[in-house]
This record gives sequence, C-alpha cells and structure tokens, in this order.
Amino acid sequence: MQLKLKLTVVAAIAAVAGVASAQEQVVKIGHVAPVSGAQAHYGKDNENGARMAIEELNAQGVTIGGKKIKFELQAEDDAADPKQGTAAAQKLCDSKVAGVVGHLNSGTTIPASKVYNDCGIPMVTGAATNPNLTKPGYKTTFRIIANDNALGAGLAFYAVDTLKLKTVAIIDDRTAYGQGVADVFKKTATAKGMKVVDEQFTTDKATDFMAILTAIKSKNPDAVFYGGMDPQAGPMLRQMEQLGMANVKYFGGDGVCTSEIAKLAAGAKTLANVICAEGGSSLAKMPGGTAWKAKYDAKYPNQFQVYSPYTYDATFLLVDAMKRANSVDPKVYVNELAKASFKGVTSTIAFEPNGEMKNPAITLYVYKDGKKTPL
Repeated sequence: MQLKLKLTVVAAIAAVAGVASAQEQVVKIGHVAPVSGAQAHYGKDNENGARMAIEELNAQGVTIGGKKIKFELQAEDDAADPKQGTAAAQKLCDSKVAGVVGHLNSGTTIPASKVYNDCGIPMVTGAATNPNLTKPGYKTTFRIIANDNALGAGLAFYAVDTLKLKTVAIIDDRTAYGQGVADVFKKTATAKGMKVVDEQFTTDKATDFMAILTAIKSKNPDAVFYGGMDPQAGPMLRQMEQLGMANVKYFGGDGVCTSEIAKLAAGAKTLANVICAEGGSSLAKMPGGTAWKAKYDAKYPNQFQVYSPYTYDATFLLVDAMKRANSVDPKVYVNELAKASFKGVTSTIAFEPNGEMKNPAITLYVYKDGKKTPL
C-alpha cells in the first residue's frame, strides 16, 4: 500500500512538472548584423546588446497569455551584404521568429524590410539611418534612432554656422548609407552657401585613397565629408596626414563615429580634425546610459562601439509590445508596437505613423587625445 501511495505521489509530481514545462513557451527573437568581415566590430556590439536584453528578460520571468516565456536570440550574419541580408531575413521568417532586431546597414535593412513585411514580422533597427527605409510605409518597420536627414543636416549646420567653413570635398562609398548621408550633407551645406569643390567615390571594401585624396588636395577644401564606415575612414585619415592635409576638417555620420576609428587611424594627427554625428544622446545624457554602459563593459569588455544600447532597447521594446497585447503573435502585437511609449536606456521611444521615431536627438562628437568626446 505504501509503495502504491509513493508511486501515486511520484506520478502526480511528474504530471504537475509536465504541465509546468508545457506552459513554458519558447519565443525566438531574431537579430541580424555583420559579424564577419571588416564591419564585424559593429555587428558583434549590436548582437551583444540584444543578447544582454534577452538574458535580463529571462531572469525577470516574463508571462504572456498565461504562459511563462523563455526568450531565445536567433542571431544571423549578413556580412553587410544586401543579398546575404535578404537571405538572413527569409531564414528568420522561416524560423517563425516573433520579431527582429536589426539590421545594422541601410543597404541590408532596406531590402530585408520588404521580406519581414511580406511575412508579417515586426523589425526594429537602432542602426540603419537611410530615410528611404520608412518610405514604403510598411507597418512592420520601425527605427529608434535619428535618420540621415537629421545627421547630415546637423553636420552641415555645424560646418557652416559654427566653424564658418566655406568649401568642402565630398566622398562616399556608394552604399545606401554612405550615399544617403553624403547627399543630405551636400544639399544642406550648399543651401547654406557652402561650396562643394569636388566629389569622389570609393567602395566599402577599399583601403587605398591616395588617388582621390590627391585630386581633392589640389582643390584646397576647408573640409572633407565622408559618407561611409570606419574601416575606410581610418586609413583615409592616415593617408590625409601623409599628403599634408593636416588642417582639413573631416566630417562623417554615425558610421565613422566609433571608438574603433582611433585604432584604425593608427595615431594619425588628423583624427583630431574629425567631427561626426550620431543619432541619439551621448551615453552620459541617455536616461540609463552610464549604468547600462558599466553593466555592458563588465559583460563584454572593450567591445562597445555605437549601437548596442539601441539593440538592447529594441529587444525590450518588442517584448513590451507583446506584454501590452498579451500575445507573442506578431500580427497581434504589431499594433501595440506602433503605439509604444517605452522608457528605454536610450530615451523614451514613441513612433510617428511611418515607423520613424518621434523627436530623435542627435549628438556631435570630436576626438580629444584619441577619445571620442561629445561636443
């Protein structure tokens, strides 16, 4: 009898455990960025931000629709390549992720946004800044950072109004991001009376800029604007120094506004001429920036670049919408995402009807003694 009772109790405990585990639901959130190639330092930083958020959400023990949720990050590599970007997006659709954080580059994010729209999965980018991203009006596309209209214009205003510069040469890397931010800078600067004395083009794979810089030097500009990323900007600054262009100001968007550029410039004095713009406030001025950065550095020493606070917020933002909708179904919670008023580490996030962020901040930075410093 005693044995039978014991067996019954064991069976009952097993049944309860079975029900408990059956009520735990795994919800996948996708993340895409380049984690291979020359831009891997950005991609790893982005992925770290999303991964940190997932771990914290799991520690909180989130319940949605009466079920305990276990979040999993499905991280994909797009190598900053548009074709690989759409392939990664399709893979996340096929895996039935509940939402996506990413991508990093405008050139990968814009084509991927159509894939997510077609399969009905919300995506939030905290890094891709080309204004064309939100032009199709997809209800699944959201951006939580200032776009290039704000970045390019902010830099042009500073160049003309504050520094009183008269002439500029413009270089871009022909990517959606590089070309986009350079075009906005050019339009704003020329409207304010600045003269564009030369325009040159390169690629996001190049490292030798001697020919284009020599051509620019002959036009004697007050400044160079570069639309592109830091793997090119670093060597470009070194080569400008070699060519005796030590007094030329160097402007760029958030793609060059990293800690890594100081290493890539390898001690070039021209680093001190860099003025770059980032969407959002400086870490010190973000509502939770300083405390968040200490936590990030403890977990991922020497890996911070630019966008990880945004990918962290984007992950929490998706889950906040799921909680308010009481559903992890993308088609259900996407409406709540559009109505967000989420107090994140970076700012309070709310959206315009087109998925752009309301009132995004921008910050200009310079490099003092090789350290990125907000102006």
